Amino acid sequence: MSRLLLAAALASAAGLPVTPAQDKKDPPKKKERIAVAEPKDAAKDPDFAVQGEYTGTITLNSGDKKVGAQVVAKGLGEFEVKVLMGGLPGDGWDGKTVLKATAKRGADGAVTLTGKDLTGTVAGGRFTLKDGGKINTTLTKVERKSDTLGKQPPAGAVVLFGKEGDEKNWAGGKLKELSDGKFLDIGVKSKEKFGAFTAHVEFRLPWMPNSGGQGRGNSGVYLQDRYECQVLDSFGLSGENNECGGIYQQYKPLVNMCLPPLAWQTYDIEFTPAVFEGDKKVKPARATIVHNGVKIHDNIEFKGPTGGGQKEEPTPGPLQFQNHGDPVVFRNVWVVPAK
Repeated sequence: MSRLLLAAALASAAGLPVTPAQDKKDPPKKKERIAVAEPKDAAKDPDFAVQGEYTGTITLNSGDKKVGAQVVAKGLGEFEVKVLMGGLPGDGWDGKTVLKATAKRGADGAVTLTGKDLTGTVAGGRFTLKDGGKINTTLTKVERKSDTLGKQPPAGAVVLFGKEGDEKNWAGGKLKELSDGKFLDIGVKSKEKFGAFTAHVEFRLPWMPNSGGQGRGNSGVYLQDRYECQVLDSFGLSGENNECGGIYQQYKPLVNMCLPPLAWQTYDIEFTPAVFEGDKKVKPARATIVHNGVKIHDNIEFKGPTGGGQKEEPTPGPLQFQNHGDPVVFRNVWVVPAK
């Protein structure tokens, strides 16, 4: 029996009050919810400048090899780090080889990396990285952009949102006015309904470093108001079916192409509705989805409506941008109905 347990037993036997041992560890700091849609306000947080993607090369016996890193803010000066051999997702990474570490901002403001084997520092858009063996390099911060960002609607497209005033095309349509523009707010359904179509959607996730999981930049793009392609700040995560680009609870994306918060992102979608004979579904709805220029779903078959989706029927349906309580915004939304 330990001394503490023995003392407690003796005190109890003597009829004396038993005082539990005090935990000498400082209680964890409470992370207040932050949800910032305004880029200039997020820039005031020093962690915002650190979070992001970094690229460089390492020299091996076989020659120079590309390497990428994703630094994810976790709030209060703390970060999670993934070092990806071969490059960033969608740009060289094999989807398997990854080294993980954490980083933290010290009292002097410097962000220092600590891991099982990795050490380094992050400052001024530069990420020095060492592992005591093969890796000894400096990575540079990059800001990737989708190659379909700003894509203009072709002839025959139905422009659902391109400028102020287009909010009238949406049930519940409203604008969110920010310093860099007026964008479509969440919680809306297009008044026009669609069968088979090709669509382009641009969205931006808020800065929410103190939140995680489904509480971090959550929304969704519902096709025909039946099938959800998840919208979520899952930058640097594994890429599951409830994360960005996932078909909610049905299919995870082939690759997690989620960019850091407050970067504009794109979905390019080819959708084929379910086929019915009378009241019987004989063919499931299908979709091919490209996220930030990289194919993440290839002609998948929906297993039925996703959570919150409407019943499958042989009728067209609207686009819906889900309101999940986080300030996600949309722009440049258009649809080309199939002929």
